[in-house]
Amino acid sequence: MAAAGLAAYRAVLRAARRTFSGDQLMLTESAVEIRRRFEEHRGLAPGSEDAVRALSDANEAAHFITNMIVQAKRAPSGSFVVKPEKAHAGQTLEIPSEETLSSFK
Repeated sequence: MAAAGLAAYRAVLRAARRTFSGDQLMLTESAVEIRRRFEEHRGLAPGSEDAVRALSDANEAAHFITNMIVQAKRAPSGSFVVKPEKAHAGQTLEIPSEETLSSFK
């Protein structure tokens, strides 16, 4: 069980490192938060329901960080450009105007 915990810890750190590369603040803060969360669960009995749930949550977090979080930079045009290492590299996200948003109400 300890090996599974270490593997989950490393997976979440790897996911954060890949996703937040180039963003030192997010790298630092995510590492602190990941460590804090694992420390909270340090005393769980191996194989217990809580330990199994915590490992599952950690693996889900690694998947979420890798697949659901997108780091982008604002282009001079005002749109956001996704970092090249992501699947949607080079695509932009236009920020809707107030006029566009009001048409959805």
